[in-house]
Amino acid sequence: MTIAPENSKLHSVNSKPFNKRKIINDPVYGFITLPYEIIYDLIEHTYFQRLRRIRQLGLTTMVYPGAYHTRFHHALGAMHLITEAITTLKTKGVDITEEEAQAATIAILLHDIGHGPFSHALENTIVQGTQHEELSMMFMNRLNEEFQGQLTMAISIFKDEYPKRFLHQLISSQLDVDRLDYLTRDSFYTGVSEGVVGVERIIKMLNVKEDKIVVEAKGIYSIEKFLIARHIMYWQVYLHKTVIAAEFLLIKALKRAKELARKKVELFCTPSFHQFLYNDFSSADFEKNAELLNAFGQLDDYDVLTSIKVWQTHSDPILSTLCKHLINRKLYKVELSSELIDSSYIEKLKSNYSVSKEEMEYFVFTDTIKNQIYRRDKSPIMLLYKDGSVKEISETFDLFNVANLLKPVEKNFLCYLP
Repeated sequence: MTIAPENSKLHSVNSKPFNKRKIINDPVYGFITLPYEIIYDLIEHTYFQRLRRIRQLGLTTMVYPGAYHTRFHHALGAMHLITEAITTLKTKGVDITEEEAQAATIAILLHDIGHGPFSHALENTIVQGTQHEELSMMFMNRLNEEFQGQLTMAISIFKDEYPKRFLHQLISSQLDVDRLDYLTRDSFYTGVSEGVVGVERIIKMLNVKEDKIVVEAKGIYSIEKFLIARHIMYWQVYLHKTVIAAEFLLIKALKRAKELARKKVELFCTPSFHQFLYNDFSSADFEKNAELLNAFGQLDDYDVLTSIKVWQTHSDPILSTLCKHLINRKLYKVELSSELIDSSYIEKLKSNYSVSKEEMEYFVFTDTIKNQIYRRDKSPIMLLYKDGSVKEISETFDLFNVANLLKPVEKNFLCYLP
């Protein structure tokens, strides 16, 4: 991905003011332009640049080797899609001021800025009890101070407190630009063509009715494809059993490291990683301690991977074993089942390991994965018909696949270290 000035004139100290409306060559959408100067300034900020060092799909590269794209790529893609969506809505007579358009663009650009290394793995182990959404909000508030209140409206839209509620729906709903980009981008980089959705057509079909985002009924089959693609991507990519194996191996390694850190065992780690590994912080701690958020803003995938590499030779046999398996892709064996895993089978597997009962959880364990592609109770997708009537998508008989997508799916799985 390359960035170049929108015009061909080179910038020099004595020339005209620096042009911040850059053109970005995105592999998914082609050439896209930064729509506002403040977007350039936010992208250049150290908090946002950190997203270059956080993979969008974490350890999915263990299954799909091409999936090395980052949160940085995704944020820029979502930014591009919201500018396209706003342009479409404006042409249909929807009242969106330039200030509101800029604010919505800022909100989607920064929506993932609070993600830590490997996203949810870190939330479950090192930074417990503080979700990335909370951290994103904290980063946005900090940036708002630095930018002298220029993000106030963006934060209001992000928190769904702005009067024009449909702007928040563009950022967070069951048909938002976040989902449209990550499905398209993840499909592109994994090579899973079933995840391709008709993004351009969906955006062209958007409209607003009674302060809610709706889709014109003629776009119904594009929405059906979107829902089916999401279903396929979850079970073929995001919840692929080998991806689960890799992620849980990382989670278990970090959990063991955290246990050792609580016992004051010396572990190699970078200064920012050390701060979170050897301490337990709550959301309130982040609010009270300004430097803590800055420390988190230095954490990325490299901190964790470097530590994992070094921990391969640590004196703790469990930590070293887990790290060796992760680095060398000797992942957990995973067995999925719609039924509960047979307890006698689990006990038989456990008999192969000479470890304590407490330590056994690192070698043999069960858990569940849950997913529901579409929920009617959370910002449902609404179809707008020519007569002005609006129907929720699951009420439409044309979509024969939607009934199955409404059902929550839960699967049990068993992991054990070979």
